[in-house]
Amino acid sequence: MKQIILIVSILTISYFTSAQSQVETGTRQSGIGGSGLVLTDIWSSYHNQAGLADLSGLTTGLFYSNLFGVDAFRQSAFAIAVPTEKYGSAGINYTYSGDSYSNFSKFGFAYAKRLGKRFTAGIQMDYFRLAQITYGVSGVAVGEIGLIAEPVENLFIAAHVFNPWRSKYSGTGETMTSILRIGAGYKFSEKVLFTLEGEKDIEKDAVVKAGTEYNVAEGLFLRAGVSTNPTKYSFGLGYNYKGVVLDVAYINHNTIGYYMQFGLGYTINKKGEEKIEEKL
Repeated sequence: MKQIILIVSILTISYFTSAQSQVETGTRQSGIGGSGLVLTDIWSSYHNQAGLADLSGLTTGLFYSNLFGVDAFRQSAFAIAVPTEKYGSAGINYTYSGDSYSNFSKFGFAYAKRLGKRFTAGIQMDYFRLAQITYGVSGVAVGEIGLIAEPVENLFIAAHVFNPWRSKYSGTGETMTSILRIGAGYKFSEKVLFTLEGEKDIEKDAVVKAGTEYNVAEGLFLRAGVSTNPTKYSFGLGYNYKGVVLDVAYINHNTIGYYMQFGLGYTINKKGEEKIEEKL
């Protein structure tokens, strides 16, 4: 029994550590291959905090994913952000992965602000807690920094750094991974968005991600994407009705097979509902 618990613990932590480096949270982003650096929505809290600067109102989001229908591989997240015209946007987010034998949780506090007409920046402080029945509890504080620029109309360029100072877990002394992501997005029209980005974990091979989002009809979006190392293909569907957003993503992983993600969001829009459609 102890051997089974140990194996499950190792697999769970390995998966969710990988999921963090691949930035799995956020169903819309997953639907376009994980290439969400330039997007503006509540899940910018997990991809690029600079995107929070352009939220149109108080926004909340819920996320859920469960591989194989097994509790040890489930992941859930909650995020909320409040924008102000003068002081920027502030938000908090929480993630929980795993079960009572082995689990991984994260609490984050984010702040983002628009710095001129074509530039936004964001930062976030995170605390990760890792609990394993065989090894006990350890934690680590981590920082994130993100930028988005629009050098010309409809072209967006973004960069994000996770854990720039190489924080280590208390107790175990294990170093938390550091990740650099650079990407771009282009709106070919009001209906079509294309995204492309590269990700480099200093301990792993580089990852390339690409995706597209197509606004089929008012409030209805189709998405598709691909990423490398490991190879994953993804498809997504989103529906936005009066600030309520429903998202579903299907991901096909070349090693573990397919799994699905679900997202729910709501925006209390203080600036007029038309603003929701104007943002990435």
